Amino acid sequence: MSSMAAPTAFDTEALRRGIEGPDASALLTLYSDDAEIRMVDHQTQPSHPKVMHGRSAISEMLSDVYGREMTHKLESVLVDGDHVAFMESCEYPDGTRVLVTSVADLRDGRIVDQTSVQAWDE
Repeated sequence: MSSMAAPTAFDTEALRRGIEGPDASALLTLYSDDAEIRMVDHQTQPSHPKVMHGRSAISEMLSDVYGREMTHKLESVLVDGDHVAFMESCEYPDGTRVLVTSVADLRDGRIVDQTSVQAWDE
């Protein structure tokens, strides 16, 4: 009889703490070393998304975002096997709002491939 290890579950509470926390370090732990994020918005459109490959590039982006004076809130999250979808809302002190929706593939409980679409007030 062979034994198979159960897949590692994605920690949605860690996602909430990471998104809503004061810095990017907690959120970065949810990404695999070889993770890739594609960001689509009005500047980086679907045919030419902004691509961040690897934990170092993702760390730079998260440090930039979390270095700004703004609030972040995880609005919803859904995990289905090796996939996660989540929506976060952000707000700058002047009232400008940002909404980001992401879908991602998971491996061993960590994000390996993510596509995010963001929109903000102008």
